[in-house]
Amino acid sequence: MTTQNFKKIKQVLWIILFANLAVALLKIIIGSSIKSASMTADGFHSLTDGSSNIVGLIGISLASKPVDEDHPYGHKKFETLSGLFIAGMLLFIGGKIVFTAIGRFVNPVAPQITIESLVTLAVTLAINIFVSTYEYKQGKNLNSYILISDSLHTRSDIYVSIGVIFTLICVKLGLPAIIDPIASLVVSGFIFHASYEIFSSAGGILVDKAVIDTSKVKEIALEFEEVKGVHKIRSRGSENEMYVDMHILIEPKMSVEKSHELIHHLEEKMQKEINQNLQITVHIEPFYSKSEPANSLKF
Repeated sequence: MTTQNFKKIKQVLWIILFANLAVALLKIIIGSSIKSASMTADGFHSLTDGSSNIVGLIGISLASKPVDEDHPYGHKKFETLSGLFIAGMLLFIGGKIVFTAIGRFVNPVAPQITIESLVTLAVTLAINIFVSTYEYKQGKNLNSYILISDSLHTRSDIYVSIGVIFTLICVKLGLPAIIDPIASLVVSGFIFHASYEIFSSAGGILVDKAVIDTSKVKEIALEFEEVKGVHKIRSRGSENEMYVDMHILIEPKMSVEKSHELIHHLEEKMQKEINQNLQITVHIEPFYSKSEPANSLKF
């Protein structure tokens, strides 16, 4: 990822931060004024979006540092670590909302429904749709893990807000106040799910989970006439930093220069067909036909 890309990611995060803070404060203020646990819970959920943007800004600042002696592969995993931190924040907020909802089951409070509250939710819902769509597209364009993860988190707000609007309408139509803490539990369910998705994605990167289908790598490698066989294919990383290593069999008399050119062409083809940020490491082994006695020398 280039320095210019890191700057663009920071710009996106600042825009999303201000949008999320505006949405969160609006929901919390209106939710508290009408005594709606579900809307207030939704507001705190939106507030975590703003907090996650701050964490993302810190993570991107660290990830953008250049390669040094202690970090020969760069600092890009700081972006992934930021994702884990966001997942932890969501887990905490989700637990807090569950605790509040349980209290409302014991002492239910009927929310005061107003046209203003419904309009507020409709406006914040529109903002969330814009934020999620914009952030996801930018994340894809810039190959940014933090933007894509954060957009998926924000997308859960869309469904949550729809649920809150439905709840307020139901209360307005005469349904019991108990539906409000029930909606809060639904909100917490979305938060826990968002936390799990982010944790699962970030964890996969940090534990070097395979990111490419080995059959695809093998198929591309065997398109080269010089490659007689491929095995021990491994992959790791993320969309903006992907690594593949493999063993390939070639004619034992192929020169070092030709082998070097072959590997470069192989990497270029994989970058074109799989991911432009892909890097390969190849272990070369000699290929012998069945009719040809194998040399004792192995690489």
